[in-house]
Amino acid sequence: MLNDLRFELSFKNTFQLENKLNFCISNNINKINIPCKGVIKKDFLNETIKYIGENYKNLDVTYHYSLYHQYAKNREYSYLEFLNFIKKCKFYKNKEILLVSGSNKKKNFEVLDVLKDFKNEKNLNFNIGVAYNPYLKNHYNICGERERIKKKFSSRLTKSIWLQFGTDIKLLEKEVNFLKDSVLNNSSYSKDQNVKIFGSLLIPSKEFISRFKFRPWKGVFISDKYLNSLDNFYAFTKDLIEIYLDNNICPIIETECSSIKKLQDIHSLMKK
Repeated sequence: MLNDLRFELSFKNTFQLENKLNFCISNNINKINIPCKGVIKKDFLNETIKYIGENYKNLDVTYHYSLYHQYAKNREYSYLEFLNFIKKCKFYKNKEILLVSGSNKKKNFEVLDVLKDFKNEKNLNFNIGVAYNPYLKNHYNICGERERIKKKFSSRLTKSIWLQFGTDIKLLEKEVNFLKDSVLNNSSYSKDQNVKIFGSLLIPSKEFISRFKFRPWKGVFISDKYLNSLDNFYAFTKDLIEIYLDNNICPIIETECSSIKKLQDIHSLMKK
């Protein structure tokens, strides 16, 4: 089952990265996501692509690219840096990136702007994944996510959708149905039926709950019902996994999982 999941790795230096990659390989985990946040950005992100590309060629790696964190000097320079990033990914035979605007959108340099320009790069074809937060309207009173995903798909570059984490099951099911009916099966937006959907999965633990209460993740809504009860959080996670699998959504583990105990927790959650 672990072979069907993706694991996001966070690290502060190459030594940590090496240890986590070796742990993944020793446990038959070869689908890795590398975020673009904290220290993992700009020069260090480029170094990471090279390091993994030269030393771990058999891994299936998806890099995240935050336009907010990668922005430098001006819009033109930042776009050229984005193109160089794509070229480096192609050189090391990476298949796709997850393109996100970031926590604070840069003027004229967010996902829709970049997709519009990248569409004209005829000699630089590359698969782009985009994020979708099913919970924005109800929990953050932010509208427009549906229109944005339609516009992202109208570029004809989008090959995957990456769902944000949340704990409103009914809202998730509603938005997944919207994506399938109004985007993925609509020829106006999607040119094929091979778009993959990924879903964020947070593995419940006392440690995670404590950290989240102290510093909540921006854009992530977790009900107090689950933050105040590990048993409730665990039961919800099993329900969420079932919905993901029933809808052919591939889970991506975003919490720290570089120990045998945490992998055992994942095995337990994935059991019917």
